[in-house]
Amino acid sequence: MLTPSSNTALEPITSAMLAGLSEVSAHFARFRVTEISLRDQALGQFDETPILEAARLLADARVDVIAWNGTSSGWLGFERDEALCARITHETGIPACTSVLALNEAMRLAGHTRFGLLSPYLSDVQQLIVENYRRSAFACTTERHLGLSVNFEFSEVTAGQIESMARQAAASGEPECLTTFCTNLRAAPLVPALEESLGLPVYDTVATAVWKSLRIAGVDTRRVKGWGSLFKL
Repeated sequence: MLTPSSNTALEPITSAMLAGLSEVSAHFARFRVTEISLRDQALGQFDETPILEAARLLADARVDVIAWNGTSSGWLGFERDEALCARITHETGIPACTSVLALNEAMRLAGHTRFGLLSPYLSDVQQLIVENYRRSAFACTTERHLGLSVNFEFSEVTAGQIESMARQAAASGEPECLTTFCTNLRAAPLVPALEESLGLPVYDTVATAVWKSLRIAGVDTRRVKGWGSLFKL
């Protein structure tokens, strides 16, 4: 998996999800992402060059799938991820996927078009995400964000903060599902309890990349137990 350099939550969570699949292993390559904002410097972190170099290093391990476990196309446009996947596959010969494209696929597969958006991001970043989804026929009916921009600080968001955002979002806007939209939030372990208490599917963007990677690799995602309804799709 390709992951931003400051993402401290992603690797242990991903490894825990895969713990029950003895034939599956996860491999990680990092590139530098320290800030999420609309400043030119922050947007430049998602230039394809370092991402493709990280993908080539993963290809040396002869992996079956390369996943970009990040959410930048949420504000940069989904076509960025589509182009990136095509480029990775062209460069390496290996199928590629991303957290965001997998999230979109999961919502469509489940028949959900109205969702609640939970993130740690700044207001302007959050608004761009909402607008991108609107253009793709998804309605963000409710959202909560924390106004943070430092990537490392996303991993310090507490379970209580995430749960509070989820409860508030579920109580307004009549969403069909919620998404925890950031791959450095420690949200995925909270998903089963949130789904039970809120009565809504909750799709986490660390989990969506794992889910799609397993599907591409031909692994039955229903074998992943204890990580929410996503893996039953």
